[in-house]
Amino acid sequence: MNTNLIDLMADLKEEEVYALVGELIGQGGDPMAILDDARSAMETVGKRFETEEYFIPDLVLAGEILNNISDKVKPLLKKGEAAQKKGKVLIGTVAGDIHDIGKDIVTFMLDVNGFDVLDLGINVPVQTFLDKIKEFQPQVVGLSGFLTLAFDSMEKTVRAIEEAGLRDKMKIMIGGGQMDDEVRKFARADAYGKDAAAAVNLCKEWIS
Repeated sequence: MNTNLIDLMADLKEEEVYALVGELIGQGGDPMAILDDARSAMETVGKRFETEEYFIPDLVLAGEILNNISDKVKPLLKKGEAAQKKGKVLIGTVAGDIHDIGKDIVTFMLDVNGFDVLDLGINVPVQTFLDKIKEFQPQVVGLSGFLTLAFDSMEKTVRAIEEAGLRDKMKIMIGGGQMDDEVRKFARADAYGKDAAAAVNLCKEWIS
């Protein structure tokens, strides 16, 4: 564990983070360790957001730093850890909602924990979920949303999956800013994940 990297990233010291990551890569550092440190830093960022020390713009910046680190480090994993996938997870922000910070963090954490993740992006139509499920054949589908309008979109997406005869082949989890277990019941999903760590634990539980 590189506490310096974790602290710099948690403090959103963008340029210093990139410089240190470049230095670590140049020294032959373990790419998985760098990603794991980034994951730890994001947990701290999330806690600071919960205690209102950080706000939405801080989360946006943290997400950008995370993505940039991921872009630098992931290619180094291709012949190593990245080839060892535990299972497939399809994830996307439902139709009508364009928020992606939480989704991106979940995608990142699932990826570094060994899952093959297909991220459909934001404002994903129901039909796109259906098409990609048939094509990618995931064991888990993650529906993300931040706004209350996402409630209906999640319900419609799950209902369409049921009507397409695909529901029995997968588990469905939901997450995002306004989500809770009541929304999970309304949407008829299998579980609600309150944060990225919970989403990873659900996938580990379901894909053994």
